[in-house]
Amino acid sequence: MIRLNLTATPEWLDLAPGLRLLVGPLTTALMVSARADPAIEALPEGASQEALALAMAKAVARRAVLDWQGVGDDAGNIVPVSPEGIDALLEIWPVFEAFQTTYVAKGLILDAEKNVSAPLPTGPSAVATDTARPAKLPAPTAPQG
Repeated sequence: MIRLNLTATPEWLDLAPGLRLLVGPLTTALMVSARADPAIEALPEGASQEALALAMAKAVARRAVLDWQGVGDDAGNIVPVSPEGIDALLEIWPVFEAFQTTYVAKGLILDAEKNVSAPLPTGPSAVATDTARPAKLPAPTAPQG
């Protein structure tokens, strides 16, 4: 079942100790806009999946992040949210991973929910129908030589 959040209110995401991002809802409009981001368009043909994932995460974050707590400059001064700051923040591996799993993955999980097939219980052949009769005798070994 898909649960609709009709309030569309921003929410805080805790990404690391002392780091929180206030993000807007992950909407279709946001994702479509992020896919058309110039940074994604500028990726060379055949760019790696990793490069595409990072560019997409930055594009999504630049559109979704409304405020943050726990982000400062080299001197420890709090800095305001900016596209450059968001890009720099997502260059930090644990922050990127946390953003991907707590925010972007929600949209991907919802996308996967539209597949109504239940997962197979114990692997790909668990519910497969046998097409051959069982062998009566063991097969001989191949000649060595």
